[in-house]
Amino acid sequence: MNLETIIGLEIHVQMKTASKMFCGCANGSQEQTEPNTHVCPVCLAHPGALPVPNKKAIKMAVLAGLALSGQITELSKFDRKHYFYPDLPKGYQISQYDKPVMRNGFLEIEVPKGEREAVKVRIHRLHLEEDAAKNLHAGGQTYTDFNRAGCPLAEIVTEPDLRTPREARVFLQELQALVRELGISNADMEKGQMRCDANISLRELDERGNAVSQTLNQKTEIKNLNSFRSVEHALEYEIKRQTKLWLDGTPPLTQTTRGWNDDTGKTIEQREKEGLADYRYFQEPDIPAFDLREIEQNARTLVPELPWEKRARFTSEYGLRSEDARQIVADPDIAAFTEQVFSELSAWLSSEGVEEFDQRKLANLVSGWMLSKLQGELNERGIEWKDSKITPENFAEFIKLVAMRQLNTKSANTVLHQMVESEKDPSQIMEDSMLGGSLDAGEIANAVLNVVNNNPNETKRYKEGKKELLQFFIGMVMKETQGKVDPAMAKNMLLVELEKE
Repeated sequence: MNLETIIGLEIHVQMKTASKMFCGCANGSQEQTEPNTHVCPVCLAHPGALPVPNKKAIKMAVLAGLALSGQITELSKFDRKHYFYPDLPKGYQISQYDKPVMRNGFLEIEVPKGEREAVKVRIHRLHLEEDAAKNLHAGGQTYTDFNRAGCPLAEIVTEPDLRTPREARVFLQELQALVRELGISNADMEKGQMRCDANISLRELDERGNAVSQTLNQKTEIKNLNSFRSVEHALEYEIKRQTKLWLDGTPPLTQTTRGWNDDTGKTIEQREKEGLADYRYFQEPDIPAFDLREIEQNARTLVPELPWEKRARFTSEYGLRSEDARQIVADPDIAAFTEQVFSELSAWLSSEGVEEFDQRKLANLVSGWMLSKLQGELNERGIEWKDSKITPENFAEFIKLVAMRQLNTKSANTVLHQMVESEKDPSQIMEDSMLGGSLDAGEIANAVLNVVNNNPNETKRYKEGKKELLQFFIGMVMKETQGKVDPAMAKNMLLVELEKE
């Protein structure tokens, strides 16, 4: 049996506004605060407390809708969505039903080496709603923190256009990069700032690969997905589970909701999925409909360079590899840092007359040291990129020293480590620690000759065929020069000396 996977996503993005969606309480969704400190009669649902919409959140939603190439609704409104749960104090959620902020958008993604390398994912709608409170379970008790209740959410619903778990992951990563670039949210999934529910079903294909029926089968909604990895693994598991049901002749006949368990690597059935009628939507009587035409007109002038546009520029202008550009652009702070680093390096190249230095090689140095070494140093200390003591100017100087081989790999790691710890520039650290420095070709040649002459047994064995001893000789040259020579240069000069008859 040939089966095709059908995947759609529902994503909730916590918006980075100063106050909540319908009251003046501080929006604490992006930070850790004491429980139940950002609350008032509105978000606690006291009788008679009236909601007032947050205009900033509406503007952010319109901006996101435009960035997703969607149609902005001229006259939008809020609706009440009814369901009962302890974290929903009113017994209903203020959301949007038939007049969302945006409809009919799309987001194009690239999936290198995927079954489909380019995928256009249609966005069914983007609407605003308020977040629920948060239930905390401890010691056999359940506690409710209402700090999150009423915080603004943008819900983005895709059409079922995704076909693999990897496509779903790439889509979420692209959406995260977009909302970060727009300044709408930090969108950290591990912190709950971007949450995803995945809807999945399978359908049968004929021998030619065409769908036996154009009607989609009953979907399964997967919840508790708090990372890109969780989304991908949960969908992979669910494909296997549903495939077995189809092969056994018992495909899913009802819509169900299942929860993902990261520890067991399995989904667990929670309940049958509610239908629209169960939510009993009707227009929010305390909030009039609102015209979005002026907000849309102003927002069109505010759409920045979007992530895919910036990636293309970083690869063409700076010579970055596409995957490195993707990783850099995913975080606006890192992208801004990178731009300043290349600006400094460009000034150095032109001022010192070294334009012939290979741009791609320089780009690889920047991305390699920044994304691997520097990011690792910051992660180890729990330091956010924006809080790092390293300035773009100092990092550009560091790259210049590495590029000019005034720092070998070992010394460069030491210097970078100290740069993270202090506010010193790399030259000062080199001077204080007596690192780096350059030897001329004659000094290096003497060091190589000394090492070869002082190790006659190893030299004899090398010439007899023990070529693996080359690493021993390189190490001895590095020791002889106190690390002041590039290992690649030492290797080349050793090969010349050792191959002599």
